[in-house]
Amino acid sequence: MVEKIETATQDDERNQRRTLVGVVTSDKMQKSCRVEIPRQIRHPRYGKIIRRRTVCIAHDENNEAKVGDTVEIMSTRPISRTKNWRLVSVMKRSATAKIEQTVSKPS
Repeated sequence: MVEKIETATQDDERNQRRTLVGVVTSDKMQKSCRVEIPRQIRHPRYGKIIRRRTVCIAHDENNEAKVGDTVEIMSTRPISRTKNWRLVSVMKRSATAKIEQTVSKPS
């Protein structure tokens, strides 16, 4: 009985991992992609809305994300010195990625 309770709490902790949505800006690395997460903040003194971005290197095991794709990433244990995120899903494919796929497939 005690083991079941412990595993349930471990699952709850795992489900609370941070997820972000961003755009892939580089996929030139093997099993990795560079994801930019845009955000808007208000300047503390002047009140102007400023665009900021966070850049994350995400682990992409199957190399499925292409430049311009909108992806969801999740925080994970450190995979390397710069990789602390992993790719969860490709939410939206970019138009250029669709064109490249159709051109690369011979008819």
